[in-house]
Amino acid sequence: MPLEMFSRLVKEFVAAGVEELGLFFLGESFMKSDLPEYVRTAKEAGIKYAFLTTNGSLAKPSRMRQVFEAGLDSLKFSLNYADKAQFSDIARANPLLFDIMLGNIRSAKDVRDEVFFRTGKMCRLYASYIEYDGEQSDRMKVLVDSLRPLLDEVYALPLYSQAELVGEQERDRGWNVTAGNRGRSGALRDPLPCWSVFSEGHVTFDGKLSACCFDHNDSFTMGDLAAEPFMDAWNSEKFQQLRAAHLAKDVRNTACEQCVAYQ
Repeated sequence: MPLEMFSRLVKEFVAAGVEELGLFFLGESFMKSDLPEYVRTAKEAGIKYAFLTTNGSLAKPSRMRQVFEAGLDSLKFSLNYADKAQFSDIARANPLLFDIMLGNIRSAKDVRDEVFFRTGKMCRLYASYIEYDGEQSDRMKVLVDSLRPLLDEVYALPLYSQAELVGEQERDRGWNVTAGNRGRSGALRDPLPCWSVFSEGHVTFDGKLSACCFDHNDSFTMGDLAAEPFMDAWNSEKFQQLRAAHLAKDVRNTACEQCVAYQ
């Protein structure tokens, strides 16, 4: 997203009462070389809690130092693989990246603490992992235990259906696919009504306001922030109709019908 658009939108968010902003959507934010400027812009506009999720491959110490100094409040690593073999099998990426990711995660605390002692800015460090099946927690135990002293919290997430992008192929592998966006493992919410359509907005790089964090194809677009104010899109007739369907627990003929939550 161009910084000029980002700056304008953040001011609208803050004016509407938004306090928390995640500077990511479906991509890897550390690919953006000027990411610290976006963090700084958000904090200076009045965002109280700016956070990021990363796969860790590009979050090298120098890059983390920059976002910590810019005022990032939380950095979470998606730690979804127990070892190189599982990383290669699921991510279909060069296994050497696994060691790079772990090295960056292990360096995060030292970088965070150095920035805190020098500037007083504190960024919390987290990691989450996906429970693909009932045995994944056991597979993750050695790795998680080795990283836990370096992080503020590590927690498990279920394998979300991601608007049905995760489906039969994953089930054939014996994976447990959970309905909807139901929160953390051990504290799952009911899939309908989905809490996120009432409390979260998701904005694409070109300003489309989406109702879903799993919107990979613009099917959940509720408005265009490049052409209309944020609150107009947030309260749009399309968004209101979707929320009403969730409250009625009947999302037939809506974008959410494709989600496993409805099936």
